[in-house]
Amino acid sequence: MSKLHRPLGTLSDDADPVRLTPDSAGWTYTGLRVLRIGTRLPRTVKTGEFEAFVLPLSGSLTVRVDGEEFELEGRESVFTRVTDFVYVPRDAEVELTSETGAQVALPMARCTRRLEAKYGPAEDVPVEVRGAGQATRQVTNFGVPGVWDHADKLIACELITPGGNWSSYPPHKHDEASECEVVNEEIYYFRIAGRDGVTPAREGFGLHRTYTADGELDEDVAVRDQDVFLIPRGYHGPCVAAPGYPMYYLNVLAGPADERSMAFCDDPAHGWVRETWESQELDPRCPVTSHEGRVQ
Repeated sequence: MSKLHRPLGTLSDDADPVRLTPDSAGWTYTGLRVLRIGTRLPRTVKTGEFEAFVLPLSGSLTVRVDGEEFELEGRESVFTRVTDFVYVPRDAEVELTSETGAQVALPMARCTRRLEAKYGPAEDVPVEVRGAGQATRQVTNFGVPGVWDHADKLIACELITPGGNWSSYPPHKHDEASECEVVNEEIYYFRIAGRDGVTPAREGFGLHRTYTADGELDEDVAVRDQDVFLIPRGYHGPCVAAPGYPMYYLNVLAGPADERSMAFCDDPAHGWVRETWESQELDPRCPVTSHEGRVQ
């Protein structure tokens, strides 16, 4: 059994689907919680030594922290809209309330600096179409360096891969400090749409690969809705969405460098694929979403 693949249920905490700390992951910085917020049932989260994003996966909610209140419009599902979000600092008590119920991701990073809470409006989130042909995918860069610099360690983005397409490709790594990469621990949190292409469901699936050049890690796994995969080191990719089942994943990264960075190195055996994209058409199904809703 894979130690890196954590299927739905293996990280659950009572009614919450995911509670992953750096200690339970076996590393230092990166964590993730996924919470269910009941209708008009406030939840309080103490961030401790972690900074975090409050990212609605479904539903809308109110976030109260450090005497401020933020209203998040949220979305029906991760396949329907780019969402607004809130950055919350370490050593904070955060109250989450929803009038209709919500599911919320808290990508987290252990950090030292305490910054103020800050709102991220959906209309300011850049949506990138990356790759070409069958490697076309949407990258929603809500919490990455250069777009969102109000964080100490935490980096996060979202990807949507149409059914039948490949993402996280060519395979790449970021596990050592070098001319082309920095060290980052990374979490993949998957949502897989069902037959309607909008509603997450366990019937669909995708594939994920992680490996190292020395062969110590060599994992090819089927991933389903709400599974988690840990990337402590090595090349990762591709993530393949099975035909008929669009794939979403939330990437959470953090590492020891003084400055946040997503720098990586391609696997030299496959990096040439990037050059072929210049002669290929983009998949017209991308982008899938914007802050206004579904594009297609």
